[in-house]
This record gives sequence, C-alpha cells and structure tokens, in this order.
Amino acid sequence: MAGLKVEIEQQRPFFSAEEEALLNLLRTSDCLQRALHRKIRPWGVTATQYNVLRILRGAQPAGLTCSAIGERMITAEPDITRLLGRLKALKLIRQQHDRHDRRVVWTQISEAGLRLLAEMDPVVQKAPGELLGHMSAADLAALIGLLELARNRCVSSHPAGSADPKSVAPSSGE
Repeated sequence: MAGLKVEIEQQRPFFSAEEEALLNLLRTSDCLQRALHRKIRPWGVTATQYNVLRILRGAQPAGLTCSAIGERMITAEPDITRLLGRLKALKLIRQQHDRHDRRVVWTQISEAGLRLLAEMDPVVQKAPGELLGHMSAADLAALIGLLELARNRCVSSHPAGSADPKSVAPSSGE
C-alpha cells in the first residue's frame, strides 16, 4: 500500500507525524466523501441535502429549527437557510413559522422527502460496508476511537447539551 507521501508525490518529509496524520485524514475524508457523492448523485441531491433529509426523518413528526438542523449536520453548512430553500423548492421539506415567535421557522420532511429516502436507503446503506468492509471489527473500533479522540480537540460553538430548548418541539401544528 502506497503511503500519502507517494500518492501526493511529496519529496520532502512531513514537518511532523501530526501533519502527516492530519493530511492522511483529510485525503481519506475527501476520498470517502467523493465515493458517497457518486452513490447519491443519481437521485439529484447532494450529500449535504441527503444529510438534512435524514436528520429531519429522525426528528419526525415535530421537525426542527434551522439552528437545530445545523447543530446535527455531519459537515458544517454556513447557509442552512439557502440549503433548506433548495430542498423546499424540490418539495422534499415543508416549513412553518412558530405561532409564538414568527422569527422561528420549523422544518419537517415531506412525504416526497420520505419517499426519496426510502428509495435511496438500500443503496446508501450498503456504502459503509463497500467502503470500509475490508477492515476488521477491531480496526473499525480503533478507528472510531481515534477519530473521536482527535475530534475532541476541535472547538465547537455548540457543545453537547447546549441546544436551544425552543429547538426541540414546535408550538403549533401545520
């Protein structure tokens, strides 16, 4: 197996083991993201849009606010409002203003969104096995532990448990 240095045709040694690990992580993340995107592309949605739909399916029937969706995203999305606007234009979500605070918008997955996910699920659920199935259970457990350990050093603007209580359930029906 060729190492990262060979893959990127780097002549000089890495500055540190941390640099080599970080670059390996970024290269691997990009590779896995591109493979997942190829699986999702036939349905006309991006991996980010797919992530939002899965989040909203898990939050049924209440739905979530924009900020709550943003906190649950796998990758940070700077413009959740625009992302949701695209999903709404595709009729994959529906939105409503909170009865008590018109500034708060609740988003739920639509029936069309649920049908799309149901169609995608069999293909997308195979992807982790296809991409990582060559690793043993012990390797996967070690990888998960190491990734979580590395992520603990990242600064989060939304620490676990600090979600806005208003982002848990809507105060008005549809």
